[in-house]
Amino acid sequence: MNPARPPSPLRFSKMHGAGNDFVVLDWRGVDGPLPPALAARLADRHRGVGCDQVLTIEPPRSPGAALAYGIWNRDGSRARQCGNGARCVAAWARRAGLVDADHFVMDSPAGPVATTIVDAAVEVELARPGFDPAMLPFAGGVEDCAVIDGDTVRFMVVSLGNPHAVIEVDDVATVPVAAWGAHLQCDTRFADSCNVGFAQVQSPDRIALRVYERGVGETLACGSGACAAVAVLVRRGRIARHVAVTLPGGTLEIDWPADDAPMRMRGPAEFVFEGVIEA
Repeated sequence: MNPARPPSPLRFSKMHGAGNDFVVLDWRGVDGPLPPALAARLADRHRGVGCDQVLTIEPPRSPGAALAYGIWNRDGSRARQCGNGARCVAAWARRAGLVDADHFVMDSPAGPVATTIVDAAVEVELARPGFDPAMLPFAGGVEDCAVIDGDTVRFMVVSLGNPHAVIEVDDVATVPVAAWGAHLQCDTRFADSCNVGFAQVQSPDRIALRVYERGVGETLACGSGACAAVAVLVRRGRIARHVAVTLPGGTLEIDWPADDAPMRMRGPAEFVFEGVIEA
């Protein structure tokens, strides 16, 4: 598909969910997808607006959906899911008048996302976790390891529509997130790289988490990463099914009612400012 020719100047909204920040573009009237180079320029914190991901609001693709959205990482690569981004898209759609109900469905790159707006928070329903390594895809076992700088680092893989490797650690404050995260993202067993989560169990209903995202680096929060960490720790019998996940940028509530159920995530979605930039 040919790159889009966006309007210039280009209007945008800057938003964040627990510190995970986004540039949101209304792309409904543009023919073609967002050019990767433009996504990377918008995300640049020195030469653009600055964000972890760029989100495009698009026409719905399935019957009954209110809208669709696309996700572009800071480096211009595409992503299939972003929990914090989904909540921000929902809040944007409500403010823009695209939806007036508290419950609606959005089309994400990974499939439909059931959405509920509750006061100042937004709850989204993400996919059922997939523990088949082929879903990521990953050429290894669901429980596996890597040797990094002489340390054997054990992790578990899970798909939430995008690939995750989750490492349980004793202390998220001292773990070498950048070094281990970058190493695993370059591990050739991950055909499409991965998001790397570092999870510390604090109690049966609370964990601390840091996430090193593919195409971005460490972010203040990662919604799908929070879901991935909870799924892995529930499967290991380490935590309850309703958990508060504390990330550097804020706290998300994650609920996984049963193994065969989708995961639900609730958290903030906040507007920062509106603006225009030359495209």
